[in-house]
Amino acid sequence: MLSETPASELPVYSNLGTYISEIEKFPAVRKEGRVMQVIGHMVEATNPGCSVGGMCKIYNPATKSSVTAEVVGFRKDRMLIMPLHNAHGIGPKCRIIPEDRPAMVPVGDGLLGRVIDPLMRPMDGLGELSTSTEVPLYPEVVNPMNRQRIKKPLDVGVRSINACLTCGRGQRIGIMAGSGVGKSVLLGMMARYTDADINVISLVGERGKEVREFIEDNLGEEGMRRSVVIVATSDQPPLLRMRGAYIATSIAEHFRNEGQDVLLSMDSLTRFAMAQREIGLAAGEPPTTKGYPPSVFALLPGLLERTGTHDGPGSITGFYTVLVEGDDANDPIADAIRAIVDGHIYLSREIAEKGTYPAVDLLSSTSRVMVDVVGEKHLKLNQIMRRTLATYREAEDLINIGAYVQGSNPEIDYAITKKPLIQEFIQQGMNEHTDLKECEEHILQIFGDRLEEDTTREENSA
Repeated sequence: MLSETPASELPVYSNLGTYISEIEKFPAVRKEGRVMQVIGHMVEATNPGCSVGGMCKIYNPATKSSVTAEVVGFRKDRMLIMPLHNAHGIGPKCRIIPEDRPAMVPVGDGLLGRVIDPLMRPMDGLGELSTSTEVPLYPEVVNPMNRQRIKKPLDVGVRSINACLTCGRGQRIGIMAGSGVGKSVLLGMMARYTDADINVISLVGERGKEVREFIEDNLGEEGMRRSVVIVATSDQPPLLRMRGAYIATSIAEHFRNEGQDVLLSMDSLTRFAMAQREIGLAAGEPPTTKGYPPSVFALLPGLLERTGTHDGPGSITGFYTVLVEGDDANDPIADAIRAIVDGHIYLSREIAEKGTYPAVDLLSSTSRVMVDVVGEKHLKLNQIMRRTLATYREAEDLINIGAYVQGSNPEIDYAITKKPLIQEFIQQGMNEHTDLKECEEHILQIFGDRLEEDTTREENSA
């Protein structure tokens, strides 16, 4: 179709070279591919010049409709693409039209308080999204030498974490637990009570009915005001579930680059890995441990390393839930994530069955940056609490059957005295909030006597 722009409005160039450079911007021939085979969610097609990670449109001439897809691999001279929607209606007559621009994410302050899907479409019925700029979906990871060290604590409002597993701004934590032990409730409490500036929450592979429950019951109106929630439910194609995690991370990076401290919560990282397992196996990758292809273990560090600090103000503190199959803490995904993150919180089914929530197993959990973000007194109190809990656990069977005689061991006697106080301190309701300073004061009240004894002993030995 000829342009209807008046000749007087057309740009005038002073030399022939400028005309040539302008003409060269337009492709002489638009290359297209053709669908050759569809198996499940995977589409095999001839390659019109795409590369892995590139986006394209699958156009159906019969219905005059198109579906966006992403290139996930190649098999000989064919490319493997996966639609971002279901594959209904895709057949051998469909054309593949490549998109020239890389995948981008629209971002801005207008996202706060909104619930969106992995295609950046609003799900909350509050109208169109208001965004100010775009950022890449797959950006370069921050140079390790440009990252600031983690020196400031992050208050999450949960007593067991603030006191014994203190987190730093820019830390990455894995929350390991089986199903139904309270991972989502714990994430909601932290999002509601944290002193971070922004919450970015990614619900990956969740059941549809749980989404509204999480937003209304766990997150609440208070937490939602400064949050962005990205939802990819379990019924959506695997590529969309993975995209939800990447979009959440890109949004968090945008706010971090603006100098904000961001709390990124992802529930769950295991379902992200399962989505990549579906894609990898469909693309022909060999299965390894528990059916996971090698690409899963390559993608996990790539996603997790995008969070943390950078060379300016602002940080991303990441909390990632990990669904351990059969409550096995040595599950291959849990094991791989534990080696990447800066600490892990293990939620125990045994503790949950006793009615203690959050069901944090303090002896099986650790924060690798706690030593850098709290004072010496707090560290000593934490060591005393852990030592007391370990002593009680070792003697618990003897205590429960009545075989332990009071006075036989002063350490066990001390642990028996303090165990109810520790239990009362750790137990916390969904609507309770305790800040970092209050947590330190509480454990000082419980273990101040032992801290004084240890301090006196150290002074005398010196």
